[in-house]
Amino acid sequence: MAVMNGPIRKAVFPAAGLGTRFLPATKAQPKEMLVLVDKPIIQYGVEEAVQSGVDNIVIVTGRGKNAIEDHFDVAVELESYLEQRGQTVQLEAIRKITQLINVSYVRQGEPLGLGHAVLVTKNLIGNEPFAVILGDDVIDADPPALKQMIDVYERVQGPVLAVERVPEEDVSSYGVVAIDASESLGRGVYRITDLVEKPRREDAPSNLAIIGRYILTPDIFGALEATAKDGRGEIQLTDGLRRLLRDRPLYAYEIEGVRHDTGNKLGFLKAVVYFALRRPDLGEPFRRYLESLDLKVGVGH
Repeated sequence: MAVMNGPIRKAVFPAAGLGTRFLPATKAQPKEMLVLVDKPIIQYGVEEAVQSGVDNIVIVTGRGKNAIEDHFDVAVELESYLEQRGQTVQLEAIRKITQLINVSYVRQGEPLGLGHAVLVTKNLIGNEPFAVILGDDVIDADPPALKQMIDVYERVQGPVLAVERVPEEDVSSYGVVAIDASESLGRGVYRITDLVEKPRREDAPSNLAIIGRYILTPDIFGALEATAKDGRGEIQLTDGLRRLLRDRPLYAYEIEGVRHDTGNKLGFLKAVVYFALRRPDLGEPFRRYLESLDLKVGVGH
């Protein structure tokens, strides 16, 4: 079959989930808008895309996600207020992201799985390769994680899935890849031989877990349309990729960087501390504060 060449110009952000792990905080606001220091989670991923040369952003939304659209829209009254008061730093911060991107939105209707979220972008993506960024995974990397993957894609000319080695006891929380270890494709690049969604520990083909970055070709849409729903009535992207694997090679790439899974409370808290400590304006006083805490004090004391 023909390989779909071309640059990566679009990045899809699935953001229609209900965020139930963070209730009650997410009852009236999207989980994607929870703040790490002073930026919502989704903005970290959007900035990563821009820094990787991708400025066409497609956000898959659902009911109650208006705050995401508002965040990436121009806020005329707020900008005027800041300008009048000479608060140029804050003004530049809110203008910067809206000036750098072109945003499109598509409604998922109801959350029917990650595969379905990708599928509803078919008309906006068209016949070109594209990226998928899961906002929960905030990755601190230089060069940016997506840029690393684009470089791999340009070399292998096929879909690329970001992977990370995880402890064996955690494999059942991820999609996991089997790889051809005999084929040398460069540091951290592997040809995938199989994909398994949330395997039991004893059944996992490796400890290479799929994390929230993908570069996909448009033939994924046909594969997803032909993919059966799982037991929960959802279309899983991993299952669609497994079907696509019948027709073309897929590749895994180990990202060089630090990934934070902000989709759970502990991971979110770790990310807040990590990014606060890396801030020039906050790092040192925050470090001193942490060192001053009496960490022997138990819960409830």
